[in-house]
Amino acid sequence: MILLACAVAAETAFCSDRSDVERLVTGVGPVEAACTVTAALARRRYRLVVNVGIAGAFEGCAAVGDGVVVSDDAMELDLESGAPLALPPGIELFDRAHSDPDFVARTAAAGFPALRGITVGRVTSSEATARRLARERGAQVESMEGFAVLRAAAVAHVPAIQLRGISNRCGDRERSGWDFQAGVEGLRAIVSAFFELPGIGTESNR
Repeated sequence: MILLACAVAAETAFCSDRSDVERLVTGVGPVEAACTVTAALARRRYRLVVNVGIAGAFEGCAAVGDGVVVSDDAMELDLESGAPLALPPGIELFDRAHSDPDFVARTAAAGFPALRGITVGRVTSSEATARRLARERGAQVESMEGFAVLRAAAVAHVPAIQLRGISNRCGDRERSGWDFQAGVEGLRAIVSAFFELPGIGTESNR
């Protein structure tokens, strides 16, 4: 069984029911995503977690309406200055999570770019913040749940991948080109292609 996790149901309204896929609506934001996915993984053993949804893209990385696969996703767990937290010895800080590299490579080979993500609790709406995240974090796409879902799957030792449809440009909101439906269409394209990859699903798409 595959767990297909999205923040809001409207993001996956295009999906047909499949006997090998269980859909989970997590709610918006990293805390809701981490809680709901962790609870689902505690109740049942899944062979794969697929995090899907819309996302913003940083300047020059992808266009509104594109579908992209997120190879790895980060969260800012440091000082506002960018300096690391002063932690006791022996403490490991997890601030980056990864999609399964084989699934990423296969999805990229199907024609979808593999980009680096960042997960935020507040949507980027200024050019200054967008430039900083791109420069300091290498961010190419931005979501509010990606890191949380990938990290929850990693803790449960379940392979995971993050697929996104681009709904806007990160930065000044008046220049963002926000288009929810275009993002969903990009998501539809990449999700459909992913489930057509050999060995992903146990039944054909309907």
